[in-house]
Amino acid sequence: MSRPVALITGGAKRIGAAIADRLFEDGFDLLLHYRTAGPDIGELTDRLNTRRSNSTAAVQGDLTDRAVPARLIGATLERFGRLDALINNASSFYPTPVGSIDDDAFDDLMASNARAPLMLSQAAAPALRAARGAIVNLVDIYAERPLPRYVPYCMAKAALVAMTYGLARELGPEVRVNAIAPGNIVWSTNPEKAETLAMVEERTALKRQGSPEDIAKAVSFLLRDAGYVTGQVLRVDGGRWLNI
Repeated sequence: MSRPVALITGGAKRIGAAIADRLFEDGFDLLLHYRTAGPDIGELTDRLNTRRSNSTAAVQGDLTDRAVPARLIGATLERFGRLDALINNASSFYPTPVGSIDDDAFDDLMASNARAPLMLSQAAAPALRAARGAIVNLVDIYAERPLPRYVPYCMAKAALVAMTYGLARELGPEVRVNAIAPGNIVWSTNPEKAETLAMVEERTALKRQGSPEDIAKAVSFLLRDAGYVTGQVLRVDGGRWLNI
């Protein structure tokens, strides 16, 4: 029998790469989406294919392009012949203080964080139903309590939470749909950071930053061990939510 297959958006680095490593260990073959070419995606696919031949492929695409979601699903099915898990991980994240918000920023944040995951899920639904598979969406603890200066981003993640609930109802019983809401996991590369590391430690019950592996383990749990779980948002935030 062929191995299960997962499509991970934003799979080249950071949290996406950690999810790829974990699902590879779980026995999945992988289609990794990435937006811009760089050494990370080649190094990752080469490493995994060296360990298990023909296990991993990569496809480039800008998720703000309306044609890309269907193309990614088609590429996955063409390469592997099945799809068992869709991980909507790719995300745009940058500050947009009120007074500076324009149509381009709003459209970009909504497209990458909400529209693309919905269209990917819709295109993937027939294959996921056939495989009795699952979708995991990467949302944010700020989807419910927005972060100042990041209103459009938080709006987009709130839409992704609503999508999680809606698709769990519409795609059941064949497909389970859940979300993970990370806290502070990897330090932002944005010039303007929302918090300092000292603030993160002060406001987090576990007094430390999380790691990409924490998120990857949660994804693995939702795919492999949570057969009676759907329509849920799992916070993986070290207790940050308690003092948001």
